[in-house]
Amino acid sequence: MLKNGEVKMRKILLLLPVVLALLNPSLGAQEQLGRFNLRHDLLLAHFDSKTDVDDIHSIAATATLLNDPRFAGVDYHAVAGAYGIQEGLYVPAEQLFELAFKGRWSDAHADFSNALEEVSRKAEATLSHGGTIWIAEAGQSDFSAALVRRIQGDMPDLNVKERIHIVQHADWNEEVATPDDLAFLKKTITYHKIPDGNATGNGTPGFRSDEPVNWKEHVHDAKLIKIWKTAIDIANTYNGVDGRYLNVSIQKGGLDFSDVAESVWIFGLEDMVDADDFFSEFSTARK
Repeated sequence: MLKNGEVKMRKILLLLPVVLALLNPSLGAQEQLGRFNLRHDLLLAHFDSKTDVDDIHSIAATATLLNDPRFAGVDYHAVAGAYGIQEGLYVPAEQLFELAFKGRWSDAHADFSNALEEVSRKAEATLSHGGTIWIAEAGQSDFSAALVRRIQGDMPDLNVKERIHIVQHADWNEEVATPDDLAFLKKTITYHKIPDGNATGNGTPGFRSDEPVNWKEHVHDAKLIKIWKTAIDIANTYNGVDGRYLNVSIQKGGLDFSDVAESVWIFGLEDMVDADDFFSEFSTARK
């Protein structure tokens, strides 16, 4: 776990370019946050929400990350229902998506075609202006494959291998993706398989805890408090219900936002250890 002093120092180092730019506009604003270019790139956060409720916690954690001042320049869009061929029921969380990503999300569960149209339009605008697409694949790759195929059809001269990146952390997500879609993506775009976000000590943070995590110690932003309370309530309501996957960590009162490992990797923060580090890093506690 990172110590408070280390967390504060990292925040200072990450904010330093912004401060220097304000003091001396000729230096320009900070452009790079980890692997992500703040001026040009687009983050797509894809959530399957079927049938594990870990995505519900991951939605709240993603909103927490994006709320941090360092991420103010991040262009992003979220997708609900980005699932593959797994069995089991979907976890409805439209209210949470709207709280977390107000007006900046699409519902592929309710209307796949419309969601694909909305996301492809946004992605192609980014690509037309020289940006790169970063997909945090908190689910399977079926929706992403449809998106890449649409982009290829609309922009046949685009080098998608260079301009579209997918980040995946879970073997299970790959196993329940449509095989042809997953194979297509691995061949066509740049596909990053990072270590599993359920475990610590493997090169990425482990954001799954069997023990309660004192997030309230760090989160004092009213909007984020509402998001976390809503997420925890939805997860507890649907966890293991009607044949859905039973997430034992959440059943025990812990948190599981393991799918956020992709986003912190994209933004160069993969040296965090666990959920406690996450909340220390993105603390909104009053000083």
